[in-house]
Amino acid sequence: MTLRTLNDLASACGALLEGDGALEIRGPAGLRDARPDEVSFCASARFRPDFERTRAGAVLVPRDMAVARKDLALLRCENPSRAFTAIVRLFAPPRPAAPRGVHPSAVVDASAELGADVSIGPLCHVGPLARIGARTILRAHVAIGEGASVGTDCELHPGVVLYDRVQVGARCIVHAGAVLGADGHGFEPRPEGWVKIPQCGTVLVEDDVEIGANATIDRARFGATKIGRGSKLDNLVHIGHNVIVGEGSMILAQVGISGSTRLGRGVVLGGHTGVAGHIDLGDGVRAGGMSAVIGNWPAGSEIWGYPAREHKETLRAMAHAARAEELSKRVRELERRLEERESHR
Repeated sequence: MTLRTLNDLASACGALLEGDGALEIRGPAGLRDARPDEVSFCASARFRPDFERTRAGAVLVPRDMAVARKDLALLRCENPSRAFTAIVRLFAPPRPAAPRGVHPSAVVDASAELGADVSIGPLCHVGPLARIGARTILRAHVAIGEGASVGTDCELHPGVVLYDRVQVGARCIVHAGAVLGADGHGFEPRPEGWVKIPQCGTVLVEDDVEIGANATIDRARFGATKIGRGSKLDNLVHIGHNVIVGEGSMILAQVGISGSTRLGRGVVLGGHTGVAGHIDLGDGVRAGGMSAVIGNWPAGSEIWGYPAREHKETLRAMAHAARAEELSKRVRELERRLEERESHR
């Protein structure tokens, strides 16, 4: 591993160094686990107990944070978390370059269009009339359906499946096992049982989107299920048919969004959140983890809970619920006293 001096780190993240600039650092670590040759960060007072006990050689802290300890170097900066990301990049090992060209075990249809300097890995399949943009990388076992397209400078990790006619824009990353374009879950009840509704639409993923491992995005019943430019989907996210995800949205792990729901720009959905179908969430709506979103919410709303309500309202409800047993006992005691008084009349 490459060693870096504290002077190197301060220069890389724009921090003001307090300590020995010649001290060599082996890499980044968390406050609890860091050793004397590692660097960590303390983003806020919430982590103060860990900061006071850390064995790190240096710690990134806010510019105005008061520190009594004299046994560790400090890197003072406006945003320790963001600065720490710059430091992590310094120590990140370079990724091996993907070999250009088509692996001998891959199957590429003669009608498919491959851009310059693509990399098609082992056991990939590129179907008829599919298009792969320049410098895009398909890792092992990627399957691209008929008429599907992937833009320039993308990377699809092992086991990714794009069904027929799915479109992925430029500079997208799709992680292992993700499936884009499977049929939406549409069935009609009939006397003979559930009858499948044809899903004739597609999936459209715009530029600069990242999709996590084993995420699934269903094709539309008609039209397109759409993931807006710059959105980030975590692992194990499910997007139902005809859903629209606005630009720059952040969808965290194990979120499920039911069909025909529309998310505005910059929506954030915390992990395990469930969103009902056929509702609208305005620009910038933020839903806390494990929420059940069952109705429309206007732009800028901060919601949380089961069912989701305004964040402060949910906190008040939780506080009242915590006192429910105490209040119940008081009510029973008051009823007992009232009964005694009535019996003595």
